[in-house]
Amino acid sequence: MVIKPSGPNNGSYHKNTSNVIKKTAGVAAGGSKTLQALTSAAVVLPGLLLSSAQAAEGDHINFQYSRYQEGKRNLFGIPNSLDPIRADVLHGSGVFSLTDRAKFSFNYTQDIWAGATPIVTSPLAADPYNRILENTPDGVTVTGASPLINPSRGVLLDRNLTPLHRTDGSQDTRNVLVLASASPEVRNQANFRLGYEWDEAEINAGAGFSLENDYRSSFGNLGGRMDFNQKLTSVKFSAGYTSSNISAILDHDAAPYLTKTAFSDQIKRRSDGAEILRDERRDWSFNLGLTQILTKYALIDANFGYTFSSGYLENPYKAVTAIFVDPDELNNGLSTPILGDVRALLEQRPNQRHQWAFNAKYIQHISPFDAALHLNYKFTVDDWGIHTNTFGASWIQPLPGGWTLTPRIRYYSQDSASFYQPFLISEQNFSSQAFDSQGREIWVDALNPDIEYVRDGNFNLIDGTGNPVDESILNVQPKTIPFDAEKLPNNFSSDHRLAGFGALSGGATLSKEFARGVTLQAGFEYYTRDSSFKLGGGGGSGFADFDYYVANAALSINMEAMGGPGSGAHAHHSGHDKSNHKSSTHTHRHQQPAGLMFAHMLDNAGDFMVGYRFMYSRMGGSLLHGSHTVDDQTIVNQGCGNEDLCAFAPAEMSMRMHMLNLMYAPTGWLNVMIMPRFMDMEMDLRELDGRPPPTPDEHQHFGGHTTGVIGDTLMVSLIKLYETSGHRFHAGLGISAPSGKTNLKFRRTFRTDGGAVHYGMQLGSGTWDFVPSLTYTGEYHRWSWGTQVSGIKRMESRNKSGYRLGDLFQATTWLGYDLTRWLTANIRGVYTLQDRIHGEFNQFNAGIGPMDFPSNYGGQFWNIGFGVNAAIPSGRFAGNHFGFEWLQPVHTDVNGYQLDRKGALTASWSYQF
Repeated sequence: MVIKPSGPNNGSYHKNTSNVIKKTAGVAAGGSKTLQALTSAAVVLPGLLLSSAQAAEGDHINFQYSRYQEGKRNLFGIPNSLDPIRADVLHGSGVFSLTDRAKFSFNYTQDIWAGATPIVTSPLAADPYNRILENTPDGVTVTGASPLINPSRGVLLDRNLTPLHRTDGSQDTRNVLVLASASPEVRNQANFRLGYEWDEAEINAGAGFSLENDYRSSFGNLGGRMDFNQKLTSVKFSAGYTSSNISAILDHDAAPYLTKTAFSDQIKRRSDGAEILRDERRDWSFNLGLTQILTKYALIDANFGYTFSSGYLENPYKAVTAIFVDPDELNNGLSTPILGDVRALLEQRPNQRHQWAFNAKYIQHISPFDAALHLNYKFTVDDWGIHTNTFGASWIQPLPGGWTLTPRIRYYSQDSASFYQPFLISEQNFSSQAFDSQGREIWVDALNPDIEYVRDGNFNLIDGTGNPVDESILNVQPKTIPFDAEKLPNNFSSDHRLAGFGALSGGATLSKEFARGVTLQAGFEYYTRDSSFKLGGGGGSGFADFDYYVANAALSINMEAMGGPGSGAHAHHSGHDKSNHKSSTHTHRHQQPAGLMFAHMLDNAGDFMVGYRFMYSRMGGSLLHGSHTVDDQTIVNQGCGNEDLCAFAPAEMSMRMHMLNLMYAPTGWLNVMIMPRFMDMEMDLRELDGRPPPTPDEHQHFGGHTTGVIGDTLMVSLIKLYETSGHRFHAGLGISAPSGKTNLKFRRTFRTDGGAVHYGMQLGSGTWDFVPSLTYTGEYHRWSWGTQVSGIKRMESRNKSGYRLGDLFQATTWLGYDLTRWLTANIRGVYTLQDRIHGEFNQFNAGIGPMDFPSNYGGQFWNIGFGVNAAIPSGRFAGNHFGFEWLQPVHTDVNGYQLDRKGALTASWSYQF
């Protein structure tokens, strides 16, 4: 999917606005609640407003998870079993003070989406629809449908070229979307910014990237701010540049039906048959803004922006229905309906775009309610003919007990692009018979089109010398002349996002400060698109109306509010000075290897810790059977059970996991923690040498595939069993909740059901699992060590998909040494034993390779880990803990046939207060 990055300049003005207010906090005589209400909701993330009072004041870290879910599209009664688009978004951001005047900030976003998306608009009268087949235990059945891109029977038109209904000949002007489903796809975006501030000015520079399988962007920006009028007035400016490379894999269901001649130079065919469209685009943006504090309770913020885009500005996955009409038939003087030849062309947009934008914000503190009213307006215009108007309002209401409620509403309207059309009608044939100068039909050799023949008056085939040829020994076909592209508009698109429409959305955010500097937020927003909502009417695209909702939750941590230099949190960690280095136990208790869980406890009742762990693992190389490599023919014959022959095998697989760790100590002997997990996995496949010939209905595998985002959620209690000087035992009793999906399926291709995604690519166990552990830790002078045994016991015989993962046992021991008072190196050994998968999918499983069979999971694994841990003892980052560990496979003995392991990396961060 092509998604243009949000750009290098988003959000730059919000920070400046809150900075101006922050510098004049003394003017806002209402106190901190007044200032917070006035500055709240300046930072906008998808569907959720994060408080800028928390985001702008001091160093902070934010985590957010969002779920975007579209509703079903209106296909006018055509059965539709395709799931609507759903996106899961994981976002993290932070701001850190490097000095009193220099700050570093970062943003990271990962989203994974899947579902059915419109690729073309077609007249509803262009019947029939496309049946979708699905494998079930009872055989192949029709479960739904989507309109065809190229209906074989074409479409009937009256003499005014209006579509007619086939059954009764009545006019039918309705249009319908043609949908295509997609397997999960992942986008990762990160950007970094460095800023420096003077008394009355600021300058910042940033850069970032956005990565997808088919779209890669990199961007940079430079901005600044200057204050005047005793800092009541601020002028802001920024400029940015984005460079993008498109490598779109054309939909293999749609590609055979698309006419792609306009982009033939950009499209290349890959060895596996996939067609790749490669091109580039460039974007320049410039912004100038003004913030003015009007009174101690009000401000206004206005911004002007200009963006210039050039290059490939189309969406490579969008097409336009083109109805070709024979001009001779149209002008034959009859009144009978005519038949239009329905085709699909890749859309063609202009290769340049100039956009201008103006937006204004007015913020007013409402003293009687100790609240703030935000009013927003934005107007944009471009040379594509799209004019937009956006009106927004929000009310930020502080409530007793640290709660804040923020309801909001937004209205949006846009005019259609000048080249938008639901479909095209062209008075010419899509293709026509070629004739020579004497009016004879030209035929060509099907295998070598450069060899031409002609038909004489008796319809005999003759060669270029005039001699007859024997057709029975040739493979010939008529030579055709394609349509004249000059008779089509220069630009055309039926992308409903370029149509005229209006939209109304509303939602609310509820936040609660549970501890000093720690705020949890939850939000919900509902959006509806309706062509009748367009300003001035005339939307005319009601067939594309839809709705969606966004629900999300966020954790905001203000580290300065929780404790900086001199605070309790800082003192706890910085008390480990040189004179006490040999005997302190606090540092050692935080220096377990980064890849080890449940090994650390909080010491004091009321302590709280927030942490983040990133884990990456990779498998690749040869397939193993037990501990030995095997050749392809062995895998073909034995890797898929006794009755099936394997066709594919994994070439490489990688997993990335993001884990949030929230830990609280209600007593000195009990800790409770919750760890939501977010993950994505990628697997590339290869065809096995000696595989059986492909069958006509075999699911097509182009390259690889991806899954994500939500994994299972861990809830654990840690119980202190024994403690004496230098030694501690504690037990862990945990439950893993099955929040990760186990019913992921491949998209259908060529109307063939792809079946369930491989067991190892599903996102969770699907069962409630018991997760016990027992940990011993010790320390003496600069040395620390420990041992842990842990396991996973599946508490259900099978999940909803018909199987259960194998139980797991793990034992590990480690040794650490303090290189300095804040840096520790460690080494550990790990032994893991996991049982095979039991049961099997109760839905269709294509069984194309070893990864689709339960017996090829689990085994015994020996690893050695090397890591470092850093506990920042003083300064601006005091109290932060960082850890890194690389886990290297030493010996592997797998069950069945599996890909070899290449290692795993873990990076962790935690902050205790």
